[in-house]
Amino acid sequence: MYLKILAHPVFTNLNFHMPMIVDLSHPLIMLQGENGSGKSTLLHSIYFALRAEQAEGYIYRLEPAGVKTGQAFLFDAEQHNPRHQLQLFEDQPEMLEFLRMASHGQVMLSLFRESFPKLPDGTVLLLDEPEMALSVSNQQRILKMLKELVDQKGFRIVCATHSPVLIEAPETYVINLDRHINRNVVSTDMGVEGASTIQ
Repeated sequence: MYLKILAHPVFTNLNFHMPMIVDLSHPLIMLQGENGSGKSTLLHSIYFALRAEQAEGYIYRLEPAGVKTGQAFLFDAEQHNPRHQLQLFEDQPEMLEFLRMASHGQVMLSLFRESFPKLPDGTVLLLDEPEMALSVSNQQRILKMLKELVDQKGFRIVCATHSPVLIEAPETYVINLDRHINRNVVSTDMGVEGASTIQ
């Protein structure tokens, strides 16, 4: 399955060449790139396409035509943190107590362990920075969980991520957005990579 982006206001502004052709045939895909390279924008674009939704200025085509995609579920680790939505759990006192006492990382792990496996078989799971707040060892744990969702429930998973654990895993297919011309990435005139230029 391929997503062909014919027009997109953000990607055009970032100087990406159209059409963009995104290979979605792999079951476990990582979107890699610098801050501002368009990872989250591409993830949301995939979500719109899989749900056959329209967005202003965004023209796309899924190929082959008529492909059945199943249910798409988008999770943004920054926006969808349950600890910021405690009112949703007022009728679940044990969960409410857990959310108040647990760390951000523990909450994220519980989502992978308890919530995502309850999604229907064949779900397309789109994750924006799922490694947020997780240690390296717990990033390895969620990689194992992602592989199990693919193998046991037929999920297709696309992650926008900065995690070397996820990007360098042999089971993942990486789409690197830094290989495109992009005006929004910090220029190289800020000094030696990794060195501060603040005086």
